Amino acid sequence: MKQATAAIVKPLPDHLFKVHGNSAEMRWEAMAGLGYHTPNDRFFVRNHTFTPLIDVTTWRLGIHGAGVRCPRAFSYEELRAMPSRTYDVAIECAGNGRRFYRTQQHDGAPGTQWGLGAIGVARWRGVPLKYLLDQAGVRPEAVDVLPVGLDAPFEEHGHVRRPLPIGKAMDDVLVAYEMNGVPLPPDHGFPARLVVPGWVGIASIKWLGDIEVSTEPLFTPWNTVFYPDVTTQPVKSAFELAWNARLPVAGPHILHGRSWSGRGRIVRVEVSFDGGLTWRTAEHHGQHLVKAWLPWHVAWAPRRTGTRLLMARATDETGATQPLTTPRHPFGYHFDAVVQHPIHVVNG
Repeated sequence: MKQATAAIVKPLPDHLFKVHGNSAEMRWEAMAGLGYHTPNDRFFVRNHTFTPLIDVTTWRLGIHGAGVRCPRAFSYEELRAMPSRTYDVAIECAGNGRRFYRTQQHDGAPGTQWGLGAIGVARWRGVPLKYLLDQAGVRPEAVDVLPVGLDAPFEEHGHVRRPLPIGKAMDDVLVAYEMNGVPLPPDHGFPARLVVPGWVGIASIKWLGDIEVSTEPLFTPWNTVFYPDVTTQPVKSAFELAWNARLPVAGPHILHGRSWSGRGRIVRVEVSFDGGLTWRTAEHHGQHLVKAWLPWHVAWAPRRTGTRLLMARATDETGATQPLTTPRHPFGYHFDAVVQHPIHVVNG
């Protein structure tokens, strides 16, 4: 394994990304006019250290531990020869929206000050984790599955690793080797990564190299110190507009956005142009996927120039609706309140 020359390998042009140290946030205007999936070149990047460059010819994925009968190690070629599945799934950082605790609710939280761009939806292809665990003879008494990444150790905490309960591991988790029809790019986990639908992004370990299956609960810094008690993602919405975008007063405009929830399908999206006094139902067509997002659109004809705060709120099939404010999380996770998106209506 070699270190990349920079923390992130792919280009990070300003019109696509806002860089946060060794991570990069997608600008939502970069999704305007695109299809359902986030292109690989503008998919957000969350790195703890730097993107490793892994030699696939020597790479092996080991499965071991007290929770399996016959430990196994699979090569890249063996993995790609196994029965595969293809899923459209969102991956979202647990801290997505963190900066709004500070800017909207005036009660900031530490950590990367993400806007709403620490999310992307891709078409992932790979092998169900259940299939691999079955190949290793998972025992009925198995409790936790611990995937370990091959990126450089993070400070004194070692390799990034976070346990999954066996029930989730045997349900809908994918060991992915393709992203949007091509092999995983280095920044997104080549040669293989986990894709854990509905859960916080830290569960979808990149650069997967080892999986321990235990017969007792497992604990690491990534489920005790950094991401305690966060699993399923809440409801959120975003406009496909730049922050402080300028729109001509001559309309109407068709505004586009996307909403998502780790709990289930989005069933309703409402938009406000007057600070939440009134709401209009947005229109949506096409895919209503549980594990991804729902694109929507709404027509708007502003009558005067000036600054406006656009607001979008979604409701998922469990009945969860985005609130106007949300209780502060000490680590800045799970910001699910309606985001106030400023735009400027101008002449011309």
